[in-house]
Amino acid sequence: MSHRQVLEALSGLLLGMFVSMLASTVVSSSLPVIVHDLDGNQAAFTWVVTATLLTTAISTPIWGKLADLFNRKLLFQFAIVIFVLATATAGFAQNPEMLIASRALQGVGAGGLAALSQVLMADIISPRERGRYMGLFGAVMALATIGGPLLGGVITDAWGWRWNFFVALPVAIVALIIVQRTLHIPVRAKRAVSIDYLGIVLLSAAVSLLLIWVTNAGTATKGEWSDLANNSWWSLTTVLMIGGAVLAGILFIVVELRSKEPLIPLTLFRDRTFTLAVIASIATGIAMFGASVFLSQYMQLARGATPTQAGLMTIPMIAGLLVASVGIGGLVTKFGRWKPYLIAGAVLLIAGSYLLSTIHYNTNFALVSVYMFILGAGVGMTMQNLVLVVQNSSKPNEIGVASSGVTFFRSLGGTIGVSLMGAALASRVTELLGDAKDDLVTAIMSLGADAPHWAAVLKSSSLPKVSAMPHALQVIFEDIYAQGISHSFLIAVPFAVVSLIAIVFLPNKPLTRMTTSERLHAGEADLATVSVDEGMAVLTATGSLATVGAQDARTSGIDSAK
Repeated sequence: MSHRQVLEALSGLLLGMFVSMLASTVVSSSLPVIVHDLDGNQAAFTWVVTATLLTTAISTPIWGKLADLFNRKLLFQFAIVIFVLATATAGFAQNPEMLIASRALQGVGAGGLAALSQVLMADIISPRERGRYMGLFGAVMALATIGGPLLGGVITDAWGWRWNFFVALPVAIVALIIVQRTLHIPVRAKRAVSIDYLGIVLLSAAVSLLLIWVTNAGTATKGEWSDLANNSWWSLTTVLMIGGAVLAGILFIVVELRSKEPLIPLTLFRDRTFTLAVIASIATGIAMFGASVFLSQYMQLARGATPTQAGLMTIPMIAGLLVASVGIGGLVTKFGRWKPYLIAGAVLLIAGSYLLSTIHYNTNFALVSVYMFILGAGVGMTMQNLVLVVQNSSKPNEIGVASSGVTFFRSLGGTIGVSLMGAALASRVTELLGDAKDDLVTAIMSLGADAPHWAAVLKSSSLPKVSAMPHALQVIFEDIYAQGISHSFLIAVPFAVVSLIAIVFLPNKPLTRMTTSERLHAGEADLATVSVDEGMAVLTATGSLATVGAQDARTSGIDSAK
């Protein structure tokens, strides 16, 4: 395919992935309004978020496995249809239950769009050329992850929260049409397939129990300020849910070892590249999701910004991710080297996470912007390149499960990490509120006739609206939440260090210039590690496939030596 044909085909994939991620982030700044309008409580608020995270994480490896068994283009289009139907239903939701169910189905479609877009790209672009196009995917993910809350705030203020869902519908439909018209992938040979239904059920049970426990424990810990000291992480419910998750996980491993078509082939972990990339991806997920959640909170709770203002203030994070994704992607394609950029990205993740752990409510915003840019650049350098490295080393017939496997563990690790950061934030805020009790009483007493009202507000279980507080209270709460949020970013630092260690030990394998389809056709002669020209030259000169295989071995040895 020519560069123009590739861009045309990728446009549909990029649009599909963009709306899938946007669906998860655009409502974050308007959720309080949505749940209030639908007469929902705090539990409903939590489940609107958790339902999408659960189904996206669970469905990602399932879509990846299906991609290795069935027509990938049709699967991608089917995921778009699921997403469109679920999004429309969410926009018309009349109660919290309808919204939660719609968001769960939306997550299934979003998981397919995120996983299949990476797999389809591997069908039409070789790993060596994929670097610059991976940068486009990173840029789209940056816009959706960080820009979603800003867009959601603007839409809610201008047209109402239902348009947060409706605005994605025309984009998804356009993506469906573009994919049909421009994406042409080679026809794969038909073969008998079997779907690992038991594996799907066990994986769903294990992941669901784990994420529900983390989400609910973290939420319970973030309840009323007076009850925060009661640590809900240790309870009978915790024992039962963690025990159930471990049991389901063990049974899943047993089933996968015996399955003819395993959902996640455990043999993938024999590949050092895949295992280390999974470990490294966890820190990237924590930085990506954590920045989206806690930087928005910092802007609103520690600096008194509105949702729209908070979105604007996170633009440096978007800029860092965009510059790094596009720029580094181009350099990977031009020079064929990837490891130095991954190492640099991991270092930036460590630096960005640590620097954000030092911010206060009155830290110069120029400094905060630099810290956000550094963290964004770290995410941009690592996120897509880790998938690229795994695709480069995986077998052609396992591209789907390998790609979605990295995405799955990044999402799972990121979700758990963010929940831990939230628990750390809640614990720190409780401690600081206790220390500031006398100052709070003095500030409330200074409000005169409004003192009873604000005393009642501070006793409620909801998060305070800092920008609407009297100045005397506002200063105290901005300081407390700034310290709590900065403390939570420390949680990300050790994960980022582990990520750097994993990346350092990644095998520095050269990027092949062959697409997945070409590697499949060349599989009999083991041509996947040599160029088409080299393989054809040896085949023409000798007329022997065995000689080609020997040439391939020699070439691999030379590449390794280099």
